[in-house]
Parts: sequence; structure tokens; C-alpha cells
Amino acid sequence: MYKVAVIGAAGFTGAEAVRLLLAHPVFSLSAISSNNDADKPLASVYPYFAGRTELSFCSHEAVLDNAGRHYDLVFLAVPHTAAMKIAPPLLKQGVSIVDLSADFRLHEPAVYESWYGLSHTAPELLAKAVYGLPEVFRSALQEQAALRAAGQEAVLVANPGCYPTASVLAALPVIEAGFADSESTIVINAISGVSGAGKTPSETTHFCTANENLNAYGATTHRHTPEIAQTLSGLAKRKVAVQFTPHLAPLSRGMVSTVAIPLSKDASQTATAEGMQQLYEKRYAEEPFVQVLPAQTMPKSSSVAYGNHAQVGVAYDSSTNMVVASCAIDNLGKGAAAQAVQCANILFGLDETAGLAL
Repeated sequence: MYKVAVIGAAGFTGAEAVRLLLAHPVFSLSAISSNNDADKPLASVYPYFAGRTELSFCSHEAVLDNAGRHYDLVFLAVPHTAAMKIAPPLLKQGVSIVDLSADFRLHEPAVYESWYGLSHTAPELLAKAVYGLPEVFRSALQEQAALRAAGQEAVLVANPGCYPTASVLAALPVIEAGFADSESTIVINAISGVSGAGKTPSETTHFCTANENLNAYGATTHRHTPEIAQTLSGLAKRKVAVQFTPHLAPLSRGMVSTVAIPLSKDASQTATAEGMQQLYEKRYAEEPFVQVLPAQTMPKSSSVAYGNHAQVGVAYDSSTNMVVASCAIDNLGKGAAAQAVQCANILFGLDETAGLAL
């Protein structure tokens, strides 16, 4: 058994990580922290856990104190700006980290500063962090797992955002194949449930505002835009222009991202609906958590709720020479906590699907 802790366990994402870790066959959840709920039983904050665990919240500082003696791995489910302060002392103590915040996802400190409005206080860790999207960066995660197993260093994983996860999985096969037009912009429209906004309520997420309502927000300014562009650009080995618009739906959880990709002239000469379907099926044939739906079928958010699975559908429009691909995930699952557990499984040499049954 490996001992793990969740810092920031009182939020929606942290609580989802707790739910998964309590049922994990190898990871032993030893501590959960919340500065606002310190000393409260977990079940008093989330009655779902009544009878399932006797864990109580402690402070973040209680986990950080001598963490190297008590934990093999810590999940950080804290807001951005908090993780960059917590990660360095944990790594110095030899504790590996899966960070669910945005603090270590972007490669360049200047890009982080421009989108998040503040300077990064641990820029030296940006190059060290591995982007935790296993379907793309599995080999990098495995390399870090080998280093960890050899006792050479603690590992830092930057768990992807929910919108980037769904958007990249939708676009991945076309981008990898080099079929996208280098002169055109990829257009992404995505819809998320309200839990994606976090536990702290706001006017936007208030029931009276969100119920029976659907609206776009953060057009051209959403902070997941550079993360999506960075990942797609790396896959394409060139700069990829992205136009990303998120939408809020009156759902507790769930996400669908639909990506429109203009194809190059060369690709259009051989592109067919059947060919694109085969491209997606071949790319994801060995992926345990990605399911390509039958031709002419697009995914539903309800089909992947509470799990780590992603469902993908693809269509080709010959009149516009565009591929339209859609990916559905659970924003708290594959978009956050479940994917974090998937990454942790790889880091510790476990079956990638451990604790993540359908």
C-alpha cells in the first residue's frame, strides 16, 4: 500500500478524489485537508461518506509537516496560485505530487502571467512538470515512474484542465496525422456542468441563474485557451491557432467539447467520413478509457458520468472540408480527479485502470 493525502479535499474535485481513493486497491488515503473545515469529520461536510470512513479534515500545514515521513504521494486539489506555494516543500521532502490546479500546466512563465494575472513563484518547476494526459504523454509519465521507482527524485504531474482534456481528445487523431490546415483556426465550442466552476458559489452559478439557462462565457479570455493551444501545437509541431468558447449548462457534472478542424488541401483529396472514422478507431483502439462511438453517433455527457471514460464521435463535412469531432467526459472524473488517479497509477507502476472501473 502507498500512503496518499489530498490537500484541498473539501472542494468538489477534492471530494471526488477522496471518493475514488477510498475504494482504490493500492493507495491508502491517510489524510485529507481543508483549512476552512479543519477538525470536522468528512461525513459532516459530505454525508455521502457516512459509514464509509472515519477520516476528518486537518489543516494544509498538518499535511505539509514532515510529509516525507508519512506520504508517498499528495494530490493537490487547491486553487491556482496555492499549488505553486505548496509544491516546492513537498518535492524537497521527496513526496510526489499530482496537481489538479493550473499552476504547472503551462510551459512559459510569461504565458502564465498574461492569462492568470500574476507572476509564477516556482517557474523552475514548469519544465519539471509532466502534463498528465496519459493518452498523449504516457511515455513521459512512465519515464518519471522509473525515476521515482529508482529513488532518484519526486515526481510532479500537472493534471490537465477539464476543457483541454475533452478538446484535445476530440482533435488528437486529426492533429497527429498532420491533416489540419496550418493556415486555419481550430474552433472549439464546449459545454460544462456547474461543478466545473468550483464549490464557492457566485452570481453565475447560483441556482436561480444557472437553472433552465445556457450561456457562453469567457469568449476569447478563458484561461484554458493557452493550455489547449500549447498541447495541440506540441502535437502538430507547429503553432496551432485556437478559438475556444466555453458554455455553462444547468448540469451538476458533465462536459461535451465539439471541435471543428479545417483540413489541408492535401488531406481533402483523400478524406472521407469512413476514413476519419477509421482514423479515430485506430488511434484509440488500445486506450482503456477512450471509446470511439459508431459512425454518425455523437457522445452524451450522461453516458460517462461518475467515471474516467471519454466517448468520442467524429464526422466529416466534404462541403466545407472540415472534421467535426465531439468528446464527452465527466468534468470531475476524466476532467479532474479520476484522471489524476489514472496518472498516479502509472507513476507507481500499477495497472492504469486500478480503482477506476467503469
